[in-house]
Amino acid sequence: MNTSRNQAIEKSIPAWLTLLLATACGIIVANLYYTQPLVGLISSSIGLSAGSAGLIVTLTQIGYVVGLLFIVPLGDVIENRKLVFTALVFTAAALTVAAVTKQATLFFIASLLIGMGSVAAQVLVPFASYLATDAARGRVVGNVMSGLLLGIMLSRPLSSLVADMFGWHAIFALSATAVFLLAIILLKVLPARKPVTNTTYATLLGSMWHLLLQTPILRRRAAYHACVFATFSLFWTTAPLLLSGPEYHFSQKAIALFALVGVAGALAAPVAGRIADRGWTKPATGIALATVIVSVLLPLLFQTRSIVGIAALVVSAILLDAGVSANLVLGQREIFSLGPDVRSRLNGLFMAIFFFGGAIGSAIGGWSYAVGGWNAALWIGLVFPVLAFLYYAMEKKRS
Repeated sequence: MNTSRNQAIEKSIPAWLTLLLATACGIIVANLYYTQPLVGLISSSIGLSAGSAGLIVTLTQIGYVVGLLFIVPLGDVIENRKLVFTALVFTAAALTVAAVTKQATLFFIASLLIGMGSVAAQVLVPFASYLATDAARGRVVGNVMSGLLLGIMLSRPLSSLVADMFGWHAIFALSATAVFLLAIILLKVLPARKPVTNTTYATLLGSMWHLLLQTPILRRRAAYHACVFATFSLFWTTAPLLLSGPEYHFSQKAIALFALVGVAGALAAPVAGRIADRGWTKPATGIALATVIVSVLLPLLFQTRSIVGIAALVVSAILLDAGVSANLVLGQREIFSLGPDVRSRLNGLFMAIFFFGGAIGSAIGGWSYAVGGWNAALWIGLVFPVLAFLYYAMEKKRS
């Protein structure tokens, strides 16, 4: 029986295609996070104040939310391969602008457009779920999402190292080249998928509000992840400011090494996918949310510049990334089980809501750090996952 099940999984999506989709998602979504460890460098270069520095990350995330609401739903009506190709060429062009400009306004516009085009990754994730069997959907989504999460986590150390060697503009030039090549590869090798839904774009967008109102699982999972992602964005926007400041004097290479340890958290994604396939989503969600809470408490409890304080920051980064990674996969596994004909729209709504939470976290993080320092940012960051856990506890009791 196990043999036949494995054959069904293998037949549903080849291993090489899963690897390609995971790699593609990682390359694409990394564009949203290259600026996080470079906030200080970029803001001083383009003449931004400390209180406005968070906008560098926030505008990219807002662009991503716009793309999730207005571009990703097209995955339910337009041939997916062509949609991905168009979005990636658009992204490569915006990255090229960011690579050559030194003007704040032009950089902000490019950041917004980079975010919009990078939603191609969220067309590819439902694409992978279409190819997977029901029994293997959590595993396939978990594996693809692990690639996406690795892209998020590796983007920070990569951009720090590239900026240290060649300046901050270089990471955008490098990414523009990689994204353009990826667009050509995906156009050539991805199987065609023309959705069967026959509707107008206006009707498609109008249906999203109905889906949000009529899908309690979507609202619940989006609320959970909006809260933990706000904390995630707040932490990774302010931690580089702390480490590069007068307390630690970390170089860009040292900040890159710190960001690199968070990569271990991506291991939680495929594990969460397998747990979801076994029907253990509810308890796993509670553990994921609690992990995020603990990750914020650690640096609040160990406030010292000694090796103990640095170790607490490292453990905090790993736990934060693991909790957020696990919660994301658990949420997507539930949402992708709702219906193949609305999967792109459901995913777009889910991602838009929680990325809006991330944009709020980035903006509040930059402001709170400028006003009250690291402590103020952490206390605000703690509020979000606590609210998510309280909501989770009430939902669990009601169930």
